Parts: sequence; structure tokens; C-alpha cells
Amino acid sequence: MPKKEERWVHLTTAPDQLTGEMWVELLQRRGIPAMIRPQDTASFLGTSALGCRIIVPKERLEEARWALEGRGEESDGEEA
Repeated sequence: MPKKEERWVHLTTAPDQLTGEMWVELLQRRGIPAMIRPQDTASFLGTSALGCRIIVPKERLEEARWALEGRGEESDGEEA
């Protein structure tokens, strides 16, 4: 749950809850706090097939954007 003094902001909208959960996990593995906006889930019915908003602390917004776009990935020394 977000701290009261932190301001969480919208990062992006995932096409469904399953995709949103994967994006949240990717961000958290990079040390970026993230979560699906609680109002966007439907846990009593399983996972939601509707869009889910991903939120992050305001001060981590730009870093989170880079991570989801793949620019925040660690390089293994190979070029594509």
C-alpha cells in the first residue's frame, strides 16, 4: 500500500490485469515500486479482462517509463 506522504501517479494502462501484473513485476524487479490501481481489479471474478492502470510514485515516473520501454534493461554486452 502506498505511504500517505507519497504521491502515486498513472504510468500506463495495461490491456488487461494479467499483462498489468507482469508489468508491475518487471518494475518491482528493477526496484521501482508499482501496483495496479486497486479499483481496476476484479479479484472475486478472477483476473480482469479490462484495462488496468499501473501507478508508481511520482518521483519514479520517468525511471518507470524507461524500464517499460526497454531502455532501462541491463546490457549483456551484445548489440541487436
